[in-house]
Amino acid sequence: MVLIRRVAARASIPGQPEATTSVTTTPAPGTPPLADATLAQIAAGGVTRSFPRNTVLIHDGDVGDSLYIIIAGRVKVYASNEEGKEVVIDFHGPGEYVGEMSLDGAPRSASVVTTEPTTCAIVNRAQVRDFLLSHPDFALHLVEKLIHRVRVATENVKSLALSDVYGRLVRLLNTLAQPADSGGWVVPEKLTQQEIAARVGASRDMIGKLVKDLTAGGYLSVEDRTITIHRKLPLGW
Repeated sequence: MVLIRRVAARASIPGQPEATTSVTTTPAPGTPPLADATLAQIAAGGVTRSFPRNTVLIHDGDVGDSLYIIIAGRVKVYASNEEGKEVVIDFHGPGEYVGEMSLDGAPRSASVVTTEPTTCAIVNRAQVRDFLLSHPDFALHLVEKLIHRVRVATENVKSLALSDVYGRLVRLLNTLAQPADSGGWVVPEKLTQQEIAARVGASRDMIGKLVKDLTAGGYLSVEDRTITIHRKLPLGW
């Protein structure tokens, strides 16, 4: 029996005061993970494979009919253009799945790459359809997951359209941060400035300048790519 580990929910920093040019700092509630037994059942019907870091599992535009259930490791969902510019859409870990957007037979809508050694159970569309018919709890979970992803996409569009780079940076940090044992908040992901830039739709130079300014102002510190937030980030900069 394949064991599926649950993904711990992330805490978020309390949101900033509302304003017409600000963005929400509290992400839409995520879809609760399926019961381990249900995930194990659907994973058992697929082919289990292990992939090294930086392996592209799904290519944007390809035609595919497989659902990738993540047993161990972590993947990044992203979109890119011919010039190599990349925007990060999301990250997923154990107990989650990617590739469901192509179950209607349409081309893949984004690319997926492993960010660390990853093991997946790969289930084809016919197997997923049969499992949906016999397991209504999974069907409901899939619907809720798709709704959540639409909400996240909507929030990202609003953020890009209505907020400047600083506002998008604050939204990202507040979404990822967790309470630190020593006080304040810490971003557990070891993000480079380029990775942050890709996630907020900005240049690395701009992110570097903002992080430097916030560090000088005593709002945060960065050590070994770990960002610690010492006090509430200002609404504007």
